[in-house]
Amino acid sequence: MATEGDPTDLVKVLHLLVLSFSWGMQVWVSFIAGFALVWQVTLHTFGLVQSKLFPVYFYCLLGSHFVSLAVYAVYHPRELLDWHESVQMALYFVALIMAGLNAQWFGPAATEVMFQMREVEKEHGLGNQIGLGSQKEAYAKLKEQDPKYKAYKSTFGRYHGLSNLCNLIGFICTTTNLIYTALNLSTI
Repeated sequence: MATEGDPTDLVKVLHLLVLSFSWGMQVWVSFIAGFALVWQVTLHTFGLVQSKLFPVYFYCLLGSHFVSLAVYAVYHPRELLDWHESVQMALYFVALIMAGLNAQWFGPAATEVMFQMREVEKEHGLGNQIGLGSQKEAYAKLKEQDPKYKAYKSTFGRYHGLSNLCNLIGFICTTTNLIYTALNLSTI
C-alpha cells in the first residue's frame, strides 16, 4: 500500500538495483571470495586482504541498506502498513543494524585482534602457510604455551563469530526482502 501515489519507475529501478547489489555482494563476500582466497594465499595474506575488504564491504552494505529502508519507508508509511509490509520494513531495519554493528564494532575489533595474533604467530614462524589445515599442531601448541596468544585467539573467535552472525542475519533479511520484492513484481 503506497502513499501519495506509487513510486516512479526510476525509484522502482533504484530500489531493485540497490537491493540486488546488497544481495549479490553478500553472496560473493560471504560464500565465494573468502573460501576461494583462503586456499590460494598464506594465512597472513588472507587476513591482510580481509582487513582491507571488510570495511568497504560493511560500509557498502550499511549505505545500501539505508537507501533500501529509506525508499521503502517513504512509500510505506507506518500507519498504512499491512502485516507483510511491516515484516519487510522490520527486515530492512534489522539488516541496517547488523551492517552497522559490523562496520562500527565487530569488524574493526576482530581486525585489531587478528593483527595482534599475527605478530605472535610471526614470532613463532607461523602464518606463511597456505590453507587452514596446515600446521594445526603448531598453532595448538602456541595456544597452549602462550597465554597472551590464547587470550587473543579467544577474543578474535568471539568477535569473528559475532561478525559472522550479524552478516548471516543481514543476508537472511536481504534475501527475504528480495523474495518479497520479486513476489510483488507485476511482470518480468
